[in-house]
Amino acid sequence: MSLRGVVRRAVGTLIHRLWAAVRAAGTVSPANPAGYRFRRLGEGACLSFPVGAIFGEAWIEIGDHTLIGERVSISAGMGPGVNLGPNSIVRIGGSCSIGRGSHIVGHQSIDIGDHVFTGPYVYITDQNHVYDDPEMPIGRQWPRNNPVSIGSGSWLGTGAIILPGTRIGRQCVVAGGAVVRGEFPDHSVIAGIPAKVVRHYVPGEGWLPPHRGGAETPGSGTSGGPETSGGPETSGGPESETAEPPAPLTGPAVPPPPADPVHTA
Repeated sequence: MSLRGVVRRAVGTLIHRLWAAVRAAGTVSPANPAGYRFRRLGEGACLSFPVGAIFGEAWIEIGDHTLIGERVSISAGMGPGVNLGPNSIVRIGGSCSIGRGSHIVGHQSIDIGDHVFTGPYVYITDQNHVYDDPEMPIGRQWPRNNPVSIGSGSWLGTGAIILPGTRIGRQCVVAGGAVVRGEFPDHSVIAGIPAKVVRHYVPGEGWLPPHRGGAETPGSGTSGGPETSGGPETSGGPESETAEPPAPLTGPAVPPPPADPVHTA
């Protein structure tokens, strides 16, 4: 090996060791001062370095042995320094794993059970923008909250979006890229935009689609139209709407008026 190769290998080894030391030192855990700001950061829990946007720690609880991936943003409230009352707002159970780049944005109540795993870039929020006043910019109208709960043992695939008012049962699977709103029973496979139950476990028969005896689609709630969500301080799209059916037509056939367009945040 040439002298240049020896030098490059030595420098590369040094850089990797330094980066590993920086990551270890930057990890947030109950043992370092950054962990003290949380309402609860359980034994063995950690937030990997580099961390995402974290604020409102006094209203955030994270259970024992939960791993928060790199660049995960977890926030309670609109911004730091706001008194949000006596109760916690974001609660993540024990032995969970939250994939890198995910966002958990809480304003009223987000409850994630134990042993919940997510892929990267999952977005969970309990607040929506509204568009009640057609003359006021949507971003300036006061948003609306609706609690979110995700049952223990569930898996959320890469890029899934969990919108306000969603209640997912235990041991559920949410497909990657799904846009989820509504109530879904235990042991469901949830997929699509808007998300629906595509499989449901029936004891003695296994995982069945709806037409073979599984749960009806969507779950017991209704999923709104496809919606997208904003950044860490913003929320998903507005409340879903259902267009009124057009009145019966007389005379020459003419196309019915289009349904209300789908709004995005």
